[in-house]
Amino acid sequence: MAECIQSISAWDSIKIHVLSIVFGMWILCKKLMNRLWKSKRSNSLQLRDSPPSCLLDSYLGQHKYVKLKGVKFHYVESGPKDQPLVLLLHGFPDCWLSFRFQIPILSQHFRVAALDLKGFGDSDKPAWRTNYKIDTILKEIAEFVHALGAAECIVIGHDLGALIGWYLVHQYPHLVTKFISISCPHPNVYWQNLTNDGCYLYQWLNFVQMPYLPEIDALKEDVKIINQYHKHLHPNDVYLEAYKYSFSRREDWTGPINYYRNLPFIRIQQDSERVASSVFLITGGKDKLVKLEGIVKSTEFCEKFDLKIVDGVEHFPHQENPDVFNEILLKYLIVINASDKTYEGSSTRLMKGLFGAMSNTVKYGNSVFDHVQKRTNNVVSSIPSIGLLNYSQPNL
Repeated sequence: MAECIQSISAWDSIKIHVLSIVFGMWILCKKLMNRLWKSKRSNSLQLRDSPPSCLLDSYLGQHKYVKLKGVKFHYVESGPKDQPLVLLLHGFPDCWLSFRFQIPILSQHFRVAALDLKGFGDSDKPAWRTNYKIDTILKEIAEFVHALGAAECIVIGHDLGALIGWYLVHQYPHLVTKFISISCPHPNVYWQNLTNDGCYLYQWLNFVQMPYLPEIDALKEDVKIINQYHKHLHPNDVYLEAYKYSFSRREDWTGPINYYRNLPFIRIQQDSERVASSVFLITGGKDKLVKLEGIVKSTEFCEKFDLKIVDGVEHFPHQENPDVFNEILLKYLIVINASDKTYEGSSTRLMKGLFGAMSNTVKYGNSVFDHVQKRTNNVVSSIPSIGLLNYSQPNL
């Protein structure tokens, strides 16, 4: 195991706490004013005593549990056990159901385990913030993989799950053979990479440092935050109701929010070795929560990488356009796995490669090249001029 995670500086930590107080009080004042004007609406919360069938049915796989040092983890398993293990790590606010479109496809070629992260879904929900320290989370995930009888696995993570995956592939390099990061930059880029459209998210990340209030606020207007994050789902979608059921109590939010109370205070050491495992970064062409520059800049931390942009989708490419996403995913895991191409090149060749991959995937034409070049000019020029790159251009 490589020790490569460090705390941020005392000064940076102080800044986060100060901003937390400032933004926290500002948001709290706004919410109190809104509550005075919309008291009935803000207090409305539909009772949800029975889980929707999609959370219980076994059509996607077997619902299983494993207990690791007193903590129960729920996961859905599918596929032959003699095949390589694919571990699916969902985002926030989400659960194993996030990968409902990928489990059937992946299970034809791999053994798939879609995990409910600790604090989410049907996994245990310890309340203390210390239960969600990154070292504890990573150790539990490594033990989970070994509990399934596997020595290594392919990790596919979205959003928070991908952020944890970045730490995992750094801290346990021999555990992860391939890492697919969906809509999430490297941790050292993530916190500085919020878009202008994501200003509210920046305020929210500071607001959640406050105790108790964020959990209470998340339940307002019948868990409206679920609609805001999963806006790609129709208001009457059964999966939206499943998410609301999974986050319908205050304790359903404490664990998930505790991740964001801890993660802003840690980084990967700057002198750590680059990720040796193959890394595949996938992002939506219209993602408003993360910048394209951050996704590109994340390649600096990888020895071998591929990059794809899914056209016409935002933060949930695996749900918004699952057919295209699954095709990209399978070509990477199966076709490219059979014949990896590794080469060395200058920064000019790297720029051409990145832009070629982007334009081939999203098929924007010449306008895309100009648009991406304008947005990433300063970032791409900072990528080291010599390095090993695992690069491919599958035809879609």
